[in-house]
Amino acid sequence: MIWVTSYVDGEEYKEPFSKGIISRSLNISYIGPQRAYELASEIEDELIKKGLVVISREELANIVLDHLNGVNPKIAEKYKNLRLLRNSKKPLIILIGGASGVGTSSIAFELAKRLRLNNIISTDMIREVMRKIVSNELSPVIHKSSYDAYESIKIPSVKMDKVIEGFITQAEVVNLGIEAIIERSIKEGISIIIEGVHIIPGFISKDLMENNNIIMFSLSVDDEELHKQRFYLRCSQPWVKRSLDDYMNNFDSIRKIQDFLLEQAEFYDSHIINNLDINETSNIMVNYILEKFVGVNDVK
Repeated sequence: MIWVTSYVDGEEYKEPFSKGIISRSLNISYIGPQRAYELASEIEDELIKKGLVVISREELANIVLDHLNGVNPKIAEKYKNLRLLRNSKKPLIILIGGASGVGTSSIAFELAKRLRLNNIISTDMIREVMRKIVSNELSPVIHKSSYDAYESIKIPSVKMDKVIEGFITQAEVVNLGIEAIIERSIKEGISIIIEGVHIIPGFISKDLMENNNIIMFSLSVDDEELHKQRFYLRCSQPWVKRSLDDYMNNFDSIRKIQDFLLEQAEFYDSHIINNLDINETSNIMVNYILEKFVGVNDVK
């Protein structure tokens, strides 16, 4: 058996070499699980031929990188950059916005798995915490859904669409919590993904967004029928409490909010992705994150 050593707080730890762990690490380069496992087996054979019984984690990473360079330099470069990102002491803060039903939650979980990030929070959760603290009488707008928040506005504007006005009013309140979490993450050096409809380009303070550690994405589902199908799928899950009729009755409002979010994203040059496939979207996001975060941060 080959043992891999690492040090945590000055203490040495050993764990057995695992082809499964190596293959999952390799699979971020989109070579497929089968090919990733084959490469992991090749690396194991290489270690055995060298007669290695104990190897440090850093030495193993270098051997993997050398092996990948011989297979495909592009895959090797991606593997190298991902390690730089994971080993960085600077926090990575990923913001994923999009209207209800476009898949921000699913993408956040997939991205967290690929980048090995442990912290995900939804803006719905932030709003729920605020609901416990602030009464309906004091701030009725946060006690509504994003698409019917306009119902809580007593004197609506005559110059703005009522759905968008209600959504903006709610988002401005929730944004206080979003900014607080971002500031805390930066201060504590904690990487995090924040996802949800309240992630709006232009709403988060300019000073925060100038931080190179913060990367924002705006997701959409351009095809209306596909967007509806996402709700059918969501409401088939046993833990979803809201009915399909609720979403369908408010579908036009949800699409209005998506149009508004995309207008904001275009104006503020946010990265827009039409989320047709979870793997394709995740691939695009990982590539962009590696290019932007590793490219501008001294993470070596």
